Amino acid sequence: MSEVTITRAVRMPDPFRIERFLSNPKLGPRLLFFSGGSALNGVSQCLKRYTHNSMHLVTPFDSGGSSQGLRVAFNMPAIGDLRSRLMALADETVLGHPEVFRLFTHRFAKSAMKDDLHGQLDEMIAGTHPLVDAIEQPMRTLIQNQLGMFRAACPKTFDLRGASIGNLILAGGYLSQNQQLEPIIFLVSKLVGVQGTVRAVTDDNLHLGAELANGEVVIGQHLLTGKEHPALTSPIKDFFLNHSLKGKNPAHSVFPDRNRTLMHSADLICYAPGSFYTSLIANLLPEGVGSAVASRTVPKVYVPSIGDDPETGTLNLADKVHTLLSYLHRDAGADCPTHRLLNFVIVDRSVPDEETNEISSRGITVLKLDLVNKQSAPFYDPVSLCEALVSLA
Repeated sequence: MSEVTITRAVRMPDPFRIERFLSNPKLGPRLLFFSGGSALNGVSQCLKRYTHNSMHLVTPFDSGGSSQGLRVAFNMPAIGDLRSRLMALADETVLGHPEVFRLFTHRFAKSAMKDDLHGQLDEMIAGTHPLVDAIEQPMRTLIQNQLGMFRAACPKTFDLRGASIGNLILAGGYLSQNQQLEPIIFLVSKLVGVQGTVRAVTDDNLHLGAELANGEVVIGQHLLTGKEHPALTSPIKDFFLNHSLKGKNPAHSVFPDRNRTLMHSADLICYAPGSFYTSLIANLLPEGVGSAVASRTVPKVYVPSIGDDPETGTLNLADKVHTLLSYLHRDAGADCPTHRLLNFVIVDRSVPDEETNEISSRGITVLKLDLVNKQSAPFYDPVSLCEALVSLA
């Protein structure tokens, strides 16, 4: 089997391609995203208008919020970002299963009494809770079984306040599937009619670690983002996977064959907006990611976040591109040509030339487009960004 490279002229945005995909999103392009967190969820929701074939590799390394409670209780990877992306891509029309969507997006009240929440969970398991009772069979029984598995394994000290029901179902499914994420992600995708593919970039139960320029070592995603804890006071010098939160113990992870196969079907690869290290670079740490990217001759696009990102400190846009490429080169090899890893950087038209000239000098095409408007600021307009990506695919 041989691969042929075909070049074509592209209008940005391309009204013909946009109209074609809007008319039949089931035949839309296969856009693959490296991302995590919630930054891409709005774009993902909008993307369903253009394609039902997008592919999302999501980091399972979150160590804060409700995800961390589940990780501690069940010694499992983080599932909150996976659940969030599944819901963003769910079919919300009458042809989907809106009653399942409502259950998965429901959270227990943070102010509720613990005994009341355990009672509500028991009602869900019994099928008498209104949110579960509204779901048709056999989906209702499948959901009850996953919640029952969670309840049976749940430590007595587990706090249900603020818990996402979708996370509890995923956790129960993880336990019932011999501690494997992929089977329960697949099941949930079918339950809510996900219009795309969502996968963890790796199944390994690991954490994120960083060595800072001042020599300090920080372990745990929650300590790196500058959201739940104060922002880092020194730039990140090295970023790595770690076995636990109890000190530096670097871990090795391998990009699963199923994800490599998924990438081989992509029409475009996007390094998506989000927290630079914990959402984007974290996806590139498993062995095999960089070489898999290099093996595909499709457009590879970086869409940098706009606004404040506490993880990047004083890094400018060229620094971010250099850092992105350096982590890809770690796996693809130092001699891998840049064009095999990154072809385009898409930015808003307001970004000055002095921020992009250095990127262009490396042979990377910078596309300046109208991506931010009064309604979307300070974020990208989802429609504009989606139309730029499908035009390139």
